[in-house]
Amino acid sequence: MEQNLSGKRVLITGGTRGIGRCTALAFARAGARVITCHRSPGEEAAGLEKELTQYGAAHRVVRCDVTSEKDVTRLAAGCRELYGGLDVLVNNVGCDGPVPFGDLEQPEWRRMFDTNVTTAYLVTRAALPLLADGASVINVGSSAALRGRAGGVHYTASKAALIGFTRALCKELGPRGIRVNTVSPGLTETEPGAGLPPAAVEHITGMTALGRIAQPEDIAGAVLFLAGDTSRYVTGTTLNVDGGI
Repeated sequence: MEQNLSGKRVLITGGTRGIGRCTALAFARAGARVITCHRSPGEEAAGLEKELTQYGAAHRVVRCDVTSEKDVTRLAAGCRELYGGLDVLVNNVGCDGPVPFGDLEQPEWRRMFDTNVTTAYLVTRAALPLLADGASVINVGSSAALRGRAGGVHYTASKAALIGFTRALCKELGPRGIRVNTVSPGLTETEPGAGLPPAAVEHITGMTALGRIAQPEDIAGAVLFLAGDTSRYVTGTTLNVDGGI
């Protein structure tokens, strides 16, 4: 069985950097048509737009703050106008920020949940009328949701909430053949050394069965698997892509 991604209509949030960027390009290379969004203009968005043109003229990089319901409504309208509907939605946008629990103030707690959970709710709800029967919704979480992380109670809790979101939504959308899954990456090198001190990377690598941290391509591959026909009976699952921590 083949993935059959050619011609698929794909929306990816947070697609100009790291995992999102790699995923957008992977879908385009597979023949899908891609809309991805970013919050702030800059070289990353312009560079991705240029790269996507190598794979055809049907791709779009648009500006959208997915924490804003108004912006998300406009994003969904753009998807309808350009493609008429969607076959794949990837809720990739997210944030992090280590804070000891004793220093964790409510504004930071809210920021984490607004970015990591509420965006998935807003975008998925807006996209719901556009999703074709048999479509795939993929939420990008974190393997920290299942093991916890010191200094990241708010982050861990927000990513754990995505698992519950996935489990419940798959039951609502299942009658339409729409699958909902979560990909949970481990530490991923979206910037040199994953933005951590070398000693921290070495420590995490030492706990990993495969002996390395993830590359964005590793996560993109899991997303494309869940988007395609080879996972047509997979829904409500959390796929850990953490190298065996």
